Amino acid sequence: MKTSILSSFAADLAADASKDKPDFKAIEPKLVDLDKHLTLRTYIDGYSIGELDTKIWTTIRSSNPAWAFVRKGSLANLSRWFSYIEQTHPEIQQEIKAKDEAAKAKKASLSKAGASYNMALQDVEKGVVTRFPPEPSGYLHIGHIKAALLNDYFAHELYKGTLLLRFDDTNPSKEKQEFQDSIIEDLKLVGIKPDKTSYTSDYLQVLYEYCVRMIKEGHAYADDTDQETMRHNRMEGIASKNRDKSVEDNLAIFEQMKEGTEVGLKNCIRAKMSVDNPNKAMRDPVIYRCNVDTPHHRTGTAWKMYPTYDFACPIVDSLEGVTHALRTTEYTDRNPQYQWFLDTLKLRQVHMWDFARMNFIRTVLSKRKLTKLVDAGIVWGWDDPRMPTIRGVRRHGMTIGALRDFILKQGPSRNIVTMDWTNFWASNKKEIDPIAPRHTAVEIKDAVKAVVINGPDKAYTEDKPKHGKNPAVGIKKVAFSKHLIFDQEDVKLFKQDEEITLMNWGNAIVRKINGSNPITDIELELHLEGDVKKTEKKVTWLSTDGQDLVKAEVWEFDHLFTKDKLEEEDNWEDFINKDSASKTEQLCDSNVTDLKEDDIIQLERKGYFRVDKAAKDGAGLVLFGIPTGKTK
Repeated sequence: MKTSILSSFAADLAADASKDKPDFKAIEPKLVDLDKHLTLRTYIDGYSIGELDTKIWTTIRSSNPAWAFVRKGSLANLSRWFSYIEQTHPEIQQEIKAKDEAAKAKKASLSKAGASYNMALQDVEKGVVTRFPPEPSGYLHIGHIKAALLNDYFAHELYKGTLLLRFDDTNPSKEKQEFQDSIIEDLKLVGIKPDKTSYTSDYLQVLYEYCVRMIKEGHAYADDTDQETMRHNRMEGIASKNRDKSVEDNLAIFEQMKEGTEVGLKNCIRAKMSVDNPNKAMRDPVIYRCNVDTPHHRTGTAWKMYPTYDFACPIVDSLEGVTHALRTTEYTDRNPQYQWFLDTLKLRQVHMWDFARMNFIRTVLSKRKLTKLVDAGIVWGWDDPRMPTIRGVRRHGMTIGALRDFILKQGPSRNIVTMDWTNFWASNKKEIDPIAPRHTAVEIKDAVKAVVINGPDKAYTEDKPKHGKNPAVGIKKVAFSKHLIFDQEDVKLFKQDEEITLMNWGNAIVRKINGSNPITDIELELHLEGDVKKTEKKVTWLSTDGQDLVKAEVWEFDHLFTKDKLEEEDNWEDFINKDSASKTEQLCDSNVTDLKEDDIIQLERKGYFRVDKAAKDGAGLVLFGIPTGKTK
């Protein structure tokens, strides 16, 4: 075929395959033509992978009928080409992976069993605009992602409205470009697409002008009271000595703060709300403070003072057109404060709704505490599998579909509960069990050698399904020989002359056991005519002949804390679990060399694992254990 004909062919194939219900009768002739074209070719057009290879391979892989037909192998040239591209050019599979994740995410977003979204939000007929306003002072954790997903769900799924992402970046001492970038990446990862992205730092001039107005109207004042005294006075309902300072003095000091002078640095600006309101959030909160030590990651040194979140949030919400501010119940006491700013500044009103944040046992979600865990080297970083960050739970093996499904099932309820992690991981198991390929591993420490006295004279391999219940997962090579290895823990339970089942092979009789604690080696006699249903022990094994075994670091993780619920009076650092990560060295079957980073597998009889590092360039495999929700 000429290049122009091939391009037309690719377009026709893509059109047929992308239909809601692809017509296989229309696709089959095109696949037959392609098979003929590939008779003496490695690539579709030329001597290296090109755009047509990528386009046609992706089209076939995206179409269930076309993919199933290729997997049958009846078109030998097409099957050869398809497998070769898959094995030698993994980069073109990223698009497929992204589509699969998006499909799972969309499916999960429609599954809300157990959650009620009938909240009767006000004025929704006028349009709905929600916002997610993270501070770029750390990586997103599962508490943040609940807020993001709920705002996204209300804006896009329930009301076909608008979602704003706004970075609350007014505290340069804690904020970094790194955190901002990670938040954008993590939101994209979980399928959240904001309609607009903005920054509170874009409004610093506007917020400054609003503060000047508040001072002029007698609603704010400058205060140089030291922090400890200010905290005491607020708790006791005692007015600051500066509360009745003149407007002129307050404006002059505010300008000194803007310049970062010595006088300015000693002051802050407080809203004149109340001295003794029962709601302590209403007791003259600080709305501006100086920061000259750290340049802002976006505005540099242009500003030497910054507004607080409580001051900036209602103003920018109103200016940006937010109609409904959905946020966690930890802000409930500050809702009257939010409303006070809107009323005092005569701004457009914003409706508020509080929902419960997610709390988990043996977990902290405070950014300050999580930062300390990272900085102190207690964990490997923000993406450590023990961390409750999005990157942490993803690295631990949580799928995007299961994560979205679990969080959206919690719904926008105000009931605060501390959840066990079991349901979280059980929802993930439902996603991975039907598609995780099965592999075999034996722990190197005290591995037991076995000789099969009537085994095959020469090692050989057989094709076996990677998943016994899902043929679509693919085929693997299983090696058979006289020389096997077993886990010490399995062999300890063997008895002389006991009949056992060698999984994926058949029955064998234990004829000799040498050594004890540890057992060093055994002899087996195959008894393939034996009934596998009658044996008590069904064990995994590996042949040491006929394949190159792959060394793997296999990690398992426990909770970071030893106490289920940390109280306010607890010193949380006293409850850090010093044994929360453990590693074993294991040998895996040769098929694991095909695995890529982020693949999820099951090691038979050992559990599910995520590939943290693939086995390549002589380096071994690194596997992270995935919890299943079962308690030990």
